[in-house]
Amino acid sequence: MDIRAILMGLAFACMWSSAFTSARIIVADAPPLTALAIRFLISGLLGVVIARALGQTWRLTSGQWRAIIIFGLCQNGLYLGLNFVAMQWIEASLAAIIASTMPLLVALIGWVLFRETVRPLGIAGLAAGLLGVVLIMGTRLSTGVDIYGLAMLGVGVLALTFATLAVREASSGGNLLMIVGLQMLIGSAALAVFAIPLETFEVRWSWQLIVAFIYTTLVPGLGATWVWFVLVGRIGAVRASTFHFLNPFLGVAIAAVLLNEKLGAMDVIGVSIIAVGILAVQVSKQRG
Repeated sequence: MDIRAILMGLAFACMWSSAFTSARIIVADAPPLTALAIRFLISGLLGVVIARALGQTWRLTSGQWRAIIIFGLCQNGLYLGLNFVAMQWIEASLAAIIASTMPLLVALIGWVLFRETVRPLGIAGLAAGLLGVVLIMGTRLSTGVDIYGLAMLGVGVLALTFATLAVREASSGGNLLMIVGLQMLIGSAALAVFAIPLETFEVRWSWQLIVAFIYTTLVPGLGATWVWFVLVGRIGAVRASTFHFLNPFLGVAIAAVLLNEKLGAMDVIGVSIIAVGILAVQVSKQRG
């Protein structure tokens, strides 16, 4: 049993899941795209500087540069950009639930479009995940969730899914922290293109905003991304992705504790079913 890998996976899940709560705090008092562009600029510069201090180089392989560009645009620009904008109207718990379906979408698209083999356990997991999403969406739609924000979250998770499918060798070849820093700088530049003409820099300063911004810049931003690449390099993408089954639980729990977001019985049931579905899909891949 690789205890270090387990601890890294748990740390990643906690950091990743907490990002939705800190983002919700930020967008309540600051323009979302501008705040995210500044966050990525700071995280990216820190990552590059630390990487250089550790002796890493930006002379990367073509596959790594492709990963940097695709992840920078799709994950940092589209996925997180749309999430930050949407969370002006959408609760952090719902955003976390939708984003956590990414492993299910990766498996579904790989099966339908790329004819990848999915074992019966994986098919059952996909069905369970879909059922969980339907249960949660049915409840949320009946209570008046913002459709525009919900659509943005949907497009965002599809962008993240595309990035995951398109680039699977990002952690090979070393220079991991350099890769993390550079993809964040690309995300910052892409977001700035839209933030500058579309947003006005009006901020309601508070200690909560400052703490949330520092936290999301250093922990989910830089720390979680670096841990993820190291974890993938240590145990492989399939086994590392198993830890995603914790994200629905943790994302909802953190939002409930820190933001006092209310959860209904159907939310809890739906989250549990999605988590089981994600776990089933990942376990079926390990056995394949």
